[in-house]
Amino acid sequence: MSKLKPKLFSTMTHYSKQQLLSDVTAGIIVAIIALPLSIALAIASGVSPEKGIHTAIIAGFLISFLGGSRVQIGGPTGAFMVVVYTIVAKHGIEGLIIATMMAGFIMIIMGLLKLGSVIKFIPYPITTGFTSGIALVIFSSQMKDFFGLSISEVPADFIGKWKTYFSAMDTANLWSIIVGVIALLIIILWPKINRKIPGTLIALIVTTVMVMVFKLDVATIGSRFGELSSALPLPHIPNISMDKISTLLGPAVTIAFLGSIESLLSAVVSDGMIGSKHRSNMELVAQGIANMASGLFGGIPATGAIARTVANIKNGGRTPIAGMVHSITLLLIMVMFMPLAKLIPLSSLAAVLIMVAYNMCGWREFKELLKSPKSDVLVLLITFFITVLIDLVKAIEIGIVLASLLFMKRMADVTNVKETVMDASEENDDDFNFEEESKKFKLADGIQVYEINGPFFFGAADKFMEVINGIGNPTKVIILRMRNVPVMDATALHAFKQFIDICKRNKTKILISGINEQPKNSLIKASIYETIGEECFFKSVEEAFTYANS
Repeated sequence: MSKLKPKLFSTMTHYSKQQLLSDVTAGIIVAIIALPLSIALAIASGVSPEKGIHTAIIAGFLISFLGGSRVQIGGPTGAFMVVVYTIVAKHGIEGLIIATMMAGFIMIIMGLLKLGSVIKFIPYPITTGFTSGIALVIFSSQMKDFFGLSISEVPADFIGKWKTYFSAMDTANLWSIIVGVIALLIIILWPKINRKIPGTLIALIVTTVMVMVFKLDVATIGSRFGELSSALPLPHIPNISMDKISTLLGPAVTIAFLGSIESLLSAVVSDGMIGSKHRSNMELVAQGIANMASGLFGGIPATGAIARTVANIKNGGRTPIAGMVHSITLLLIMVMFMPLAKLIPLSSLAAVLIMVAYNMCGWREFKELLKSPKSDVLVLLITFFITVLIDLVKAIEIGIVLASLLFMKRMADVTNVKETVMDASEENDDDFNFEEESKKFKLADGIQVYEINGPFFFGAADKFMEVINGIGNPTKVIILRMRNVPVMDATALHAFKQFIDICKRNKTKILISGINEQPKNSLIKASIYETIGEECFFKSVEEAFTYANS
């Protein structure tokens, strides 16, 4: 049960006052970093600014309290922005709440079924492709606010967005551009002055004060959303029906998939930084509970945030207490200062998200992957372009299917079925003693030896049947060497049955040598082992040769 035990309870056994001070300090700093990001991501996702803060408070606290990582910081992230925006546009806030809660339930099930380790096997080209694609979509979505364009409604599709932007460039607001550029420069240059205080906070404070003092004509959070509430919402159970569940299942699975990958990737990165090891299944359960709670309070999807988690580590956070302090600090900031957030210029928030997109795009990794084998490059580019031009859900589905097909092809390519002859052995082994081996394995007429090398699964079954179909009537005995077959699947078993039928028709005896545990158990369960006969299985090919020549 240790795998489903929150890290908080493990870290408390040797907790000290010094660590408490470090965790509190780190938690406060991370809260200051999370504040503008939570607001910006909420607005970019098509919901009100408060919902981003609510998510960071509620989901962030639960992810730290129940999670399987020592230092994970949870909250809204850029990965969800595209999905959330699409759900809100099609199904409204009520649909988003249902999808978020469904995603949470799916993540809990995944954790209880101990699928945490399986998520890590998602191919790197897929994660890089859709992460880079999401980054480009986030960047594109901020052009209206950054340039202060007068557009009533921005199209959802990528190409439509840019067509609309270019056609509306004559409405650009010069002051919005100036404010956005200043915010961008502060975010980029501030770390050279001070790394403790986040540049995003400084950028928002400076540009907000600038807009207020000079009374600049730029759009602000208040001009778009009005007054902002400083109170936490009451829990609300949405009106759930089977039709809504059916309609929102796809988006919910996507949220669960993205949340699982990002949270576990963040946990793996943090493990390397602090020399710890997270509990992946407990992390999934915690993420699931956090998302269900976020939906219950009207929030948006949440997951482990890599940038905030790294900031937590760099500022001394080493236990889940830091993440809990981060949430409590955000709650206090919301209660005391939330009404002032209405003064923040939208072009400044656009600058914040442009930097989020840049940090998220991983262009260096993308560039390196272009040097990979052609099949991996194909998966990368297809996932990227489908994410940008069509739909994130489709990109993930097609990317995984394509990667799976290519993986199966590679496995089939490394599996071969061949007739074993002395000349081939001599050719492939410089130390091969032909005379000695010939005496040991001298075959009578009508005896043939075949060898399967590699996983014997449906991708390789056709190769096996192609060779077997070429067996002639004079063959009295076939020795099948299976020492290099680690696994067999149902298709391979079916091919084996066909192999037995062919041998029966030709009155050919089957001998098998060197079979491994998994293939042997598969043959036993399929009743093939007893059909062939226990006496026809041998530990070594030498024993099979002796039996065949007797």
